[in-house]
Amino acid sequence: MTSHDALLVVSFGGPEGPDDVMPFLENVTRGRGVPAARLAEVAERYQRIGGVSPINEQCRRLVSRLEQALAAGGADLPVYWGNRNWHPFLADTVARMADDGVGRALAFVTSAYSSYSGCRQYLDDIDRARAAVGERAPEIHKLRPFFDHPGFVGPFVDATRAARDELGTAGATAPLVFTAHSIPCAQADTCDYEIQLRTVADLVRERVDPAVRHDLVYQSRSGPPSVPWLEPDVNDHLRDLAAEGHTAAVLVPIGFISDHMEVVWDLDHEAKATADEVGLAVARAATPG
Repeated sequence: MTSHDALLVVSFGGPEGPDDVMPFLENVTRGRGVPAARLAEVAERYQRIGGVSPINEQCRRLVSRLEQALAAGGADLPVYWGNRNWHPFLADTVARMADDGVGRALAFVTSAYSSYSGCRQYLDDIDRARAAVGERAPEIHKLRPFFDHPGFVGPFVDATRAARDELGTAGATAPLVFTAHSIPCAQADTCDYEIQLRTVADLVRERVDPAVRHDLVYQSRSGPPSVPWLEPDVNDHLRDLAAEGHTAAVLVPIGFISDHMEVVWDLDHEAKATADEVGLAVARAATPG
């Protein structure tokens, strides 16, 4: 790291109050032709949790801990933070880095896996931010996907054990339901997203309970129904588990480094409602955050 003079945390961003919700969603969906009615539907979900996504506060904590860790290791590197879809916007952060005289930076993206939206799109975001700043923009080199890093896998192991304990005696035999954001099958065919997810699921299961049933499922799909996305859907899978006679399950959101709408709504609200409907007790493992 001696050849770099800054670390940049790059994330998705999220609203921090009710008035932020619709502008944030418009940023997320710009150019995709999403109907206004669909935006209003998603906005209502945010409003029901106070209009605040947890992701920005978790990024602030990450920046603080990175600063502490770097200082403890003797690395005199400032840590910056920029988002794709909300303040602080990445282009603004890159401009501030240029003002501060940063010449070369490492970028840590808060997405652990290889996919278009989780990897290549962030590279595009970085390129656009640098182009907006112009010739004085620092060089920015993205760190590799970290899906198999012990610092990512380990917290899921601990959180999965804790979630099993929440279920009491039922936790010992409860299937582990590993969840990740669905993506279009056409995108999945061009990257190692599924392979990497299965690698993490295996790493967690082996340390928690090698004998327990485990499945990889998907959530939070969007887009027209005519376009195939990765399946099975988590809600369908929970119904199937109940139909097979299972009474409990542990949800392990390995696709997410921190809580945001896909976790606090799609799992904690929608998937939990599905489980309640079919009489399945569920506990959700915490994200590393």
